Amino acid sequence: MTSLSNRPNTALLVIDVQKGVVANAHQRDVVIGNISTLVGKARAEDVPMIWVQHSSDDELPQGSDQWQYVDELQRAESEPLVHKRYGDSFEDTDLESELAARGVGRLVVTGAQTDACIRSTLHGAFTRGYDTVLVGDAHTTEDLSEWGAPPPDKVISHTNLYWSWQSAPGRTAGVVDTADVSFDPPDEKAAS
Repeated sequence: MTSLSNRPNTALLVIDVQKGVVANAHQRDVVIGNISTLVGKARAEDVPMIWVQHSSDDELPQGSDQWQYVDELQRAESEPLVHKRYGDSFEDTDLESELAARGVGRLVVTGAQTDACIRSTLHGAFTRGYDTVLVGDAHTTEDLSEWGAPPPDKVISHTNLYWSWQSAPGRTAGVVDTADVSFDPPDEKAAS
């Protein structure tokens, strides 16, 4: 269904599950457990997996302990790591070339922070022509209500709600829970 030519494959995208990003995240352990489940499933099914790692000079300096991925998630050497400095994982990175090299036109998105890098990447992927699935119980954020944001559970719920209603010509979007993730393209799944 993707609007990208010759891109039949699906990839799992793991965004910014770094020590400093998820230290105070809502349901941190549950979300990381769900992402770990998806990583195992993707590896078992030989599905491409792309890891994204954010850095910033002030809060997440590259190479610092806070910049490292959480200990619970270990990237295999063969799995690409995309370094980014902006919310959208496509912006000024090699993510698009990594996906193109693997024939990926459909993304299954997980990670942190829901109200920043997850939302930016969802929109970035969708506007670039990707079918984009958000795993509703495999993304999280910290409590930013002190600065006027809703509580994290509401941010997550709202993101799941509005992403389930996204539509555009030639592309699909949706939200599924970890237990319901399929890496098969939608047309193949319907045919089986």
